[in-house]
Amino acid sequence: MIVRTIDEIIGTENETKAETWSSRRFLLKKDGMGFSYSETIIYAGTETHIHYQNHLEAVYCVGGDGEIETVADGKVYPIKDGTMYALDQHDEHYLRGGTTDMRLICVFNPPLTGNETHDEKGVYPLLVD
Repeated sequence: MIVRTIDEIIGTENETKAETWSSRRFLLKKDGMGFSYSETIIYAGTETHIHYQNHLEAVYCVGGDGEIETVADGKVYPIKDGTMYALDQHDEHYLRGGTTDMRLICVFNPPLTGNETHDEKGVYPLLVD
């Protein structure tokens, strides 16, 4: 059994930060679950360009507000507590924080190794341990 708390993750190598977000990674590839599981905070009033070409991601909002805009069609979807979205087509998008920080629970397949961060095209590279 794997049991971890947020207090054990914040400030360690399992927390990755960028200008517009921070990600606390609870489960990684090395844990052998076949997916990774993280809590991501999208800072209020920010915009992040993302295009996961190597991963599929499902996201569930458990706090705050914001929106996601798909690049292909320009559709904008509001996000708030209780909203789920899945990037099942490697959807290129903009993720925007609203009036408060958004707290998102994220699942990636294939699983993250823990060292990923977005490159200049918004992509997480496919890393191996």
